[in-house]
Amino acid sequence: MKLATLCYVQDKINNTTLMLHRVKKEFDVHKDKWNGLGGKFEKGETPEDCVIREVREESGLIISNPVLKGFLTFPSFDGLDDWYVFVFVADTFSGQLIDSKEGDLHWIKNEELLNLPLWEGDQIFLEWFNKDSFFSAKFNYSDGKLVDYSVSFY
Repeated sequence: MKLATLCYVQDKINNTTLMLHRVKKEFDVHKDKWNGLGGKFEKGETPEDCVIREVREESGLIISNPVLKGFLTFPSFDGLDDWYVFVFVADTFSGQLIDSKEGDLHWIKNEELLNLPLWEGDQIFLEWFNKDSFFSAKFNYSDGKLVDYSVSFY
C-alpha cells in the first residue's frame, strides 16, 4: 500500500493550473503524462504536511491553505501496490518556480487541461473540482488503460 498526495496549484488571476510534464525520469510509470504535483508520504506526515512538502520540492512554490477535494484509490496501479491518494487544490502560494527533477513545469490554461495527455482517470476527476462536494473514487487500470471507476460524492 502506498499513500500519496496530488495537488493542482491554481493561479486564479490568469485562470491557469501548474502542471508537471513527466519527461525526465527514464523508468517513470507516468512517463510523458501530465500530472499535478505530489508524491509519497514520509514518516509521521499528515496529508497536508506531505502535499506542502511535495509541492515545494517539485516546484519551489510554497502553498498555504491547500483544500482537500477528494480521495482516490488505485488498486494495483503500478502492478504491485494499491495507491491511496489525497487530492488537493491550492490557489495561495509564494516563491519562484525551480527546474524540477520530476519533469517540466508549465502553467496551463484551465480550459486546455483536458487536452493534455493525462491519465484517463485524471480527465474524469479534474472536472469534479467544480462541484461543491468531496469525492471518493476508485479507478481500476490494467496495462495502463482505465478499465472502470466508481465514485461517491459527499
